[in-house]
Amino acid sequence: MDVLAGRKTGGYIEGDIKISGYPKKQDTFARISGYCEQNDIHSPYVTVYESLVYSAWLRLPHNVDTKTRKMFVEQVMDLVELGPLRSALVGLPGINGLSTEQRKRLTIAVELVANPSIIFMDEPTSGLDARAAAIVMRTVRNTVDTGRTVVCTIHQPSIDIFEAFDELFLMKRGGQEIYVGPLGCHSCHLIKYFESMPGVSKIKDGYNPATWMLEVTASAQEILFGVDFTDLYKKSDLYTRNKSLISELSVPRPGTKDLHFDTKYSQPFWTQCIACLWKQHWSYWRNPTYTAVRFLFTTIIALVFGTMFWDIGGVRVKIYLTQWDACMLLFSSWVHKIHHQYSLL
Repeated sequence: MDVLAGRKTGGYIEGDIKISGYPKKQDTFARISGYCEQNDIHSPYVTVYESLVYSAWLRLPHNVDTKTRKMFVEQVMDLVELGPLRSALVGLPGINGLSTEQRKRLTIAVELVANPSIIFMDEPTSGLDARAAAIVMRTVRNTVDTGRTVVCTIHQPSIDIFEAFDELFLMKRGGQEIYVGPLGCHSCHLIKYFESMPGVSKIKDGYNPATWMLEVTASAQEILFGVDFTDLYKKSDLYTRNKSLISELSVPRPGTKDLHFDTKYSQPFWTQCIACLWKQHWSYWRNPTYTAVRFLFTTIIALVFGTMFWDIGGVRVKIYLTQWDACMLLFSSWVHKIHHQYSLL
């Protein structure tokens, strides 16, 4: 997922990535995509509403006026159910401010106000209990219902969370594909696919399909059954349909053209400066302890260096003036000597 989102910084990347049939350009793709990290990083001394306004200010196109921008922020807050928390400070994780689940919803909202076409989420339910994970996944589902594409990595999902997804990309160790296709109602397509495999037992009533599919496709089960689920997938009709769909989508449709932006960033340089200064102003204003400590340390350091170099500056100036007089005297005697030699000629 990090490779698709353009966030991978190490290792080797091979192959082609295309968007609507055109080669992917990261600068352009970053303008139409969002990425929610697993760790929620926010400024602690700004409110929820100000965090969203700041993101929208920098990431929405410059031709969007202030009124429209704020209206869009309000719509996103309603979508992710952050309206009651609009004036709450974000705070520090685990100390004060928002809870882990609320910070996760804020992370999603910060990306949504950029109006992306696709959003990548790195384990959005990580570190959450069942209730909080259900609230976050309801937010994800609401995002999908707006017409956006959401790509998630998920870790040990419950039945309700697992069935909130439309499609599944299942891989085993080494990055080999096992299943790529729709889940269906109550994971019916996934269950039907694996139950058709030789040696795979049927799922029990009420059993979590996510847990079941991981159990039946484990390496120990492959050895027990004497099969390779990667080979079985490549021989299936599902693989053929997926390859046909990839070939179809890899060619640009007639009448379309590659996405292009005139500038690298959504906002000009001075607008970025104003937005950053606005956010830093509130961060310092609401943290007087930090500001007072900085003033105290600045005063102490000024006094320390002032007393260390007290009365030394005047002596150095006198030394520099004496050296300058000596240089000027030497230069004058050199010029006079040359003038005298030329006059003898």
